[in-house]
Amino acid sequence: MLPRAVSLAFQTDKPLAAYGPLAALVEAHGFDGVSVYHDLLYQPAWLPLLEIARHTRRVRIGPAAVNPFTCHPLEMAGNVALLDEASEGRAYLGVARGAWLDFLGLEPARPVTALRETFECVRHLLARSTAPYAGRVFRLRGGDSLRWAVSRADVPLLLGTWGPRAIRACIELVSEIKVGGTANPDVVPRIRAEVTAAAVAAGRRPEDVGLAVGAVTVVDRDGQAARALARRKAALYLPIIARLDPTLAIEPERLDRIRAAAAAYDFDGAAALVPDALLRRLAFAGTPDEVAEQAHRLFEAGVQRVELGAPHGLREEDGIRLLGEAVLPALRRG
Repeated sequence: MLPRAVSLAFQTDKPLAAYGPLAALVEAHGFDGVSVYHDLLYQPAWLPLLEIARHTRRVRIGPAAVNPFTCHPLEMAGNVALLDEASEGRAYLGVARGAWLDFLGLEPARPVTALRETFECVRHLLARSTAPYAGRVFRLRGGDSLRWAVSRADVPLLLGTWGPRAIRACIELVSEIKVGGTANPDVVPRIRAEVTAAAVAAGRRPEDVGLAVGAVTVVDRDGQAARALARRKAALYLPIIARLDPTLAIEPERLDRIRAAAAAYDFDGAAALVPDALLRRLAFAGTPDEVAEQAHRLFEAGVQRVELGAPHGLREEDGIRLLGEAVLPALRRG
């Protein structure tokens, strides 16, 4: 079985110079990895990741996750190859369908096919193959390849998804599945069963495919203040997660009000509609002991990696320190 791991993820809303020192702090506390979101309307992940590569020596780093509808597989392959070189072989590439594509007027016709072909194209390009690639969504004419020496052709690939069709389509190509936007242990057995069935059908050992879960995280000695901020941050994602997680069982009227408030950027109004019981399924929030208990329940449910997402604390540096000094040791003790 893959070992249990704990990583941190950053939102790309900071000055470029901030990412390196923050990542160095994460590494110094002993976390296993640093991910960077690639959400629409935020900074692209690649330059922050290069800063992180320059300031760290051990942690695994990568984008979680890039969508193939605004970033072509050619761009993904080139960027992750440079990141892998800069980090001396510590990079991974996360790919997902992505949210908020409607802002750009995009409605992908074959999203599952596009995800699989993205992984195939990236592998093809990193191998510097000159053979043609003839997909239904993406095509490479052949006769040429990336025009520089790529450090590693087999950069690990991560699929961000909740869907069984995407898992089945991509299981042969990825080393990890990430379920984002949740801290709910009730979803883990279902996703793990889907990963296991897909791996067996593809002739892979299920234990060779990791399962990661990640969500908004706010930790503070003042648990009430931590939950208040987490509610506001999680409200942005709740309308999306509610469509994906049937175990949330949110009353339709409440969900409609949350969705309307979030659409109007009234995140305080949306947050006021999220009770504590629902928040615990959407975010890691509260005191260090409470956050550690939430993460521990996910490991017990069958997750191999927990990713603690932004903003981490009332102040990001304080949150990282509390996670490193109080939460991570508790998880290492099991």
